[in-house]
Amino acid sequence: MYDVNYKKWADYIEEIFKINGVKPSLIADLGCGTGSFCIEMDKRGYDMIGIDLSPDMLDCAKKKSEGRDILYLNQDMSNFELYGTVDAIVCLMDSINYLLYVKDVKRLVKLVKNYLNPGGLFIFDINTPYKFRNILKDNVFYDISDEITYVWQNRFDSKKKICEFDITFFIKEGKYYKKYDEVHYERCYEIDELKKIIAWSGLTLVNLYHDMTFNKPLAKSERIFFVCKNGG
Repeated sequence: MYDVNYKKWADYIEEIFKINGVKPSLIADLGCGTGSFCIEMDKRGYDMIGIDLSPDMLDCAKKKSEGRDILYLNQDMSNFELYGTVDAIVCLMDSINYLLYVKDVKRLVKLVKNYLNPGGLFIFDINTPYKFRNILKDNVFYDISDEITYVWQNRFDSKKKICEFDITFFIKEGKYYKKYDEVHYERCYEIDELKKIIAWSGLTLVNLYHDMTFNKPLAKSERIFFVCKNGG
């Protein structure tokens, strides 16, 4: 995630707030990772709650957030628990795709409905079916730089709708490079499938947007944003 422009993401989310006429104070970030988005939003005056399953990620987030009043919770985002309701909930950077079972997505969205104040927004994005089938499928990606080099190989099972990412990193530590191997899995969700889950939960789907724009999704959109509201 070293190349992610979190300021741009925060600008985009704030614009969604503005378009929908909401001014949230307390925001929960599901799948917050190392806290970069939480920190960017905290800088802008929002009260942030970051939720992630990985203790290592949260340890990093706490170190990066030293001196900031951000609450981090070590919880499964598909089974999270808050102390009260919040004004907005986000789940960004295709975190929804990391939930490999429909039942987990349904539970997450139902919990969002439960913890979201009336009129509050739930914003999330996904890697689209087009991206899984045409961009990620069985392809190899790599990036070479002085500090970090990675090789990323994918295998997509079209029947199970699961994509396996095998990633090898070479990260510079002092004079030498250390090798790290990771395996990630994402599930391909159909747009209509997610629409039905949103309707089932009681949330209202307000808009679908093409990647970081306010345009309608295209047939070849690789990322789509869902904007949902608690109430009509």
